[in-house]
Amino acid sequence: MSTVGYGDVSCQTVLGKMFLILFILVGLALFASSIPEIIDLIGTRSKYGGCYKNERGRRHIVVCGHITYESVSHFLKDFLHEDREDVDVEVVFLHRAEPDLEFEGLLKRQHTRVKYFQGSLMNAMDLERAKVHEADACLVLANKYCPDPDAEDAANIMRVISIKNYSDDIRVIIQLMQYHNKAYLLNIPSWDWKQGDDVICLAELKLGFIAQSCLAPGFSTMMANLFAMRSFKTSPDMAAWQNDYLQGTGCEMYTETLSPTFTGMTFSQASELCFVKLKLLLLAIEVKPEDGGDPKISINPRRSKLPTNTVGFFIAQSAEEVKRAWFYCKACHEDVKDENLIKKCKCKHLANKTGATPATPFSAALSKPLLNIKNSVMAKEENGSKPVMNGRPTNKPADQQKNGKMEVGIADDQAKDFDFAKTEMKYDSTGMFHWTPARSIEDCILDRNQAAMTVLNGHVVVCLFADPDSPLIGLRNLVMPLRASNFHYHELKHVVIVGAVDYIRREWKTLQNLPKISVLNGSPLSRADLRAVNVNLCDMCVILSAKVPSNDDPTLADKEAILASLNIKAMTFDDTIGVLNQSSNAPDAMSPLGSPIVLHRKGSVYGSNVPMITELVNDSNVQFLDQDDDDDPDTELYLTQPFACGTAFAVSVLDSLMSTTYFNQNALTLIRSLITGGATPELEIILAEGAGLRGGYSTPDTLSHRDRCRVGQISLSDGPLATFGEGRKYQDLFVASLRNYGMLCIGLYRLRDAALTTVDATSKRYVITNPPFDFGLLPTDQVYVLLPFERKQSRFSFSETEV
Repeated sequence: MSTVGYGDVSCQTVLGKMFLILFILVGLALFASSIPEIIDLIGTRSKYGGCYKNERGRRHIVVCGHITYESVSHFLKDFLHEDREDVDVEVVFLHRAEPDLEFEGLLKRQHTRVKYFQGSLMNAMDLERAKVHEADACLVLANKYCPDPDAEDAANIMRVISIKNYSDDIRVIIQLMQYHNKAYLLNIPSWDWKQGDDVICLAELKLGFIAQSCLAPGFSTMMANLFAMRSFKTSPDMAAWQNDYLQGTGCEMYTETLSPTFTGMTFSQASELCFVKLKLLLLAIEVKPEDGGDPKISINPRRSKLPTNTVGFFIAQSAEEVKRAWFYCKACHEDVKDENLIKKCKCKHLANKTGATPATPFSAALSKPLLNIKNSVMAKEENGSKPVMNGRPTNKPADQQKNGKMEVGIADDQAKDFDFAKTEMKYDSTGMFHWTPARSIEDCILDRNQAAMTVLNGHVVVCLFADPDSPLIGLRNLVMPLRASNFHYHELKHVVIVGAVDYIRREWKTLQNLPKISVLNGSPLSRADLRAVNVNLCDMCVILSAKVPSNDDPTLADKEAILASLNIKAMTFDDTIGVLNQSSNAPDAMSPLGSPIVLHRKGSVYGSNVPMITELVNDSNVQFLDQDDDDDPDTELYLTQPFACGTAFAVSVLDSLMSTTYFNQNALTLIRSLITGGATPELEIILAEGAGLRGGYSTPDTLSHRDRCRVGQISLSDGPLATFGEGRKYQDLFVASLRNYGMLCIGLYRLRDAALTTVDATSKRYVITNPPFDFGLLPTDQVYVLLPFERKQSRFSFSETEV
């Protein structure tokens, strides 16, 4: 119509021509007015739309859930670490919102390995854009600081349902906040942990780490550093203790197939060979059942011989070092002194065909001849020396040690109504945990006077801050590792929870079948309540908070925990407790539960010496726990003094587990076995029913589950290992402990001030993970060990914790 005077069609009349002129002018005006809107539409088209194109043929993973600059930067720092071998994986982030400027800068710096798309996991079109069906795995991150953990878990579980509905064979790794929400994943038909699907429950692992620190102070720090990828850089300007600690932080957990040379060896022989010859710490092996079932991870196993192509779990500085275990050939490398020269040899295939004879344990490299430790134990016991654990001698009479009975007040609250020796149900139905008939919380509540009249000793005090309506944190995950069946009943540490009983009552359903638990309805900030539960005599004081962080100022989320920690450190105590003799017949020489009050060890005089671990929400608040440290507020958590000493723990250290699980699924299984005390998929199915632990009759099959190692801490100040604290090397201790006791040494807990010969008010210890073979030992050192289970209590008990 606008072709006036041109073309085959044109207006013939004057009126038509006048109309067309007017139409052209109006049309041009309307079009001109629409140009800004068209430009705006083109300009606002999201640059994070589009589809993922894998032009280089690389694998890719999809990361979704809680996507922020902080969460992504922490994830990428660990996922793309230089120590990881052959990380040729592209990371695709899928999130509803556009990244902010800081986040955009991170994406540009990592543009060759990272892609970002805007979209929703609940939309199949967006999943198609991210090529989820072609992805190697899908990782779902949780918001650890959310005000409603259950709502956060529900949202992430819905994301998993959407992903599995779109592609049922994709591997999914999800973070969950609460342990009880793991049960809902079992309802997803295509969820299969055997195919690589896994869940990292932050509450379960966080409280499990803290529980292991109750058995071996500082162990949480050691394990947290093992699964995080870090490169240590020592400096002559640093203090000696910092260099020792940093060298340990550079160790990580790796897997490698053992060479044919190891075939037919026992685990102890293989571990000794790896440590002495290859300078590697062999921690566990993957055992394949003869019936063809699922392979299981066995930590420091005994008696069994290693089959061909056994997969080993190692602690080492890099993946390159671990290759020595696969390259090692007895024929070619037996005379090699430098472990760095152990490379692939030409007779590898010949060794495979002919088989390998078990190598004899190495002893030539030891600095001194090994002593017959078993004989020295006998001599020391006959001379009246006292067993030592955690650096504290026990004062229990010999007849109590032989009978395995603990004559303490409320610390053995089962004595009146629960005969452990005669009961038919001692363990849960899986045989992994101690079990007792359900008890009412009213039977376990103490008031201050009852607690003060009872001699609590060698116990665990849990200082719990919670409102009646606070989200449940899952105290079961803290207590269950302390009730593992590989402890003898009398070795179980009594747990005393100090806090608001209204909150604990909501948690009690999951605690009622676990023995030796008491509740003091009080405040963790009350010194009277702390003195009533003998906090100076405890083996560990755990400070937890279940309160929801305030949105106004999240940095104040740890205020109660920090105040409680400083309050305990500022307290002083009498250096003796109890004045009544065990043989006293006085009627008032009885505790409220009818057990005699017994004179026990001296406790800590200074509150700063009370073993303590504080859970923090915000990493930056660690600077307030130790007033005498010089940590910069911007220092990373793992570099701070409280974390290095094992007195602080934050859930943020678990972020690295997402990357660790993706690259090595068995690593999470190993960590969970060590931390949870033996939780299995079968047990999780039982707990998913919501009825709690079920008791079971002891059968040979369930009793065999007790035969698994546990974490312990041995002192070098006294006992059979005391000779190694007098200038010997770590390798001497490692080999002797492995040969004589089957104990696997994995690290040291050393006084920060090495000049100290006794523990005083200012003494602090720090963690040294997997020290070098020539590392010098001190008499004040304590050793982290993996202890084998002993069905009969030995004359020298490494599990004693009374001091």
